[in-house]
Amino acid sequence: MLALVMFAMGCTVEVSKLWGHIRRPWGIFIGFLCQFGIMPFTAFALSLAFGVLPVQAIVIIIMGCCPGGSSSNIVCYWLGGDMDLSISMTTCSSILALGMMPLCLFIYTSVWTSSDAIKIPFDSIGITLAGLLIPISIGIFVNSRWPRIAKKILKVGSIAGFALIVIVAVVGGVLYQSSWVIAPSLWIIGTIYPFIGFGLGFLLARFVGQPWYRCRTIALETGFQNSQLCSTIVQLSFSPAELEVMFAFPLIYSIFQLAAAICAVAVYQGYRRLCGNGDNSDEEAREAEDGMKETGYALDNKAFDSDELKGTYSNIKI
Repeated sequence: MLALVMFAMGCTVEVSKLWGHIRRPWGIFIGFLCQFGIMPFTAFALSLAFGVLPVQAIVIIIMGCCPGGSSSNIVCYWLGGDMDLSISMTTCSSILALGMMPLCLFIYTSVWTSSDAIKIPFDSIGITLAGLLIPISIGIFVNSRWPRIAKKILKVGSIAGFALIVIVAVVGGVLYQSSWVIAPSLWIIGTIYPFIGFGLGFLLARFVGQPWYRCRTIALETGFQNSQLCSTIVQLSFSPAELEVMFAFPLIYSIFQLAAAICAVAVYQGYRRLCGNGDNSDEEAREAEDGMKETGYALDNKAFDSDELKGTYSNIKI
């Protein structure tokens, strides 16, 4: 089912725009800083601030070191984000996780345990990557050959995908309800951590001058973590007694990251319906980018815009 949803998400991707992100990976680079810089450090800081048990601190940090999940691509569509950038970031974070996860775990978990005790399932990362790339590649091909059919597939797949992540969260909560009795500090961290990730990712993207629709995309890719991968690592690395006090955290995080996403989608869709065509900032930014591709590539960073300089440095041709 997930493969079919990702196939539908691939139907939104245009090869030229995807290649543009690869050639000028400014957005991908910001996402990398958020994914493997902000998120692990935030997990480390929260663990110290709340004084959790060592095994609980480790599971929080493991969650922070995980790559982005495919759910972010589905939510990105409903938030009017940059689908090409979203899929590029998810793919790159999954590939880079093969090296960055061991490095981040070595840096941040050494306070509580040896990083050698944590077993990273590289095969699971590879399977996740294959499950992402193959259906999306097929969707890109369908979009390039039969765009009308791709639009119909997208309508069905976007609704099915959103329903799927809600169902998975509800079923997971019911199946593992015996694990809900955990320390209040884990509940608090699991609740606020996704919101911190979304917020910091959005602020960093906006600080470096990214347009609003890309800020939403980068925020999603920062806050959405692969909770299934975190659960697998925890099960492989710890004893049953240790799992009792930590195993519910990935599920708590996944539920609240989904809750934050649903709230954001509701606000965004409500705003669009109320304003109608009154706010065209996203469309103008997309059209401006398309115009740049016709006249030459320009730097995306608009942090140097000012009234005095009249955007001189933001339009430097490369």
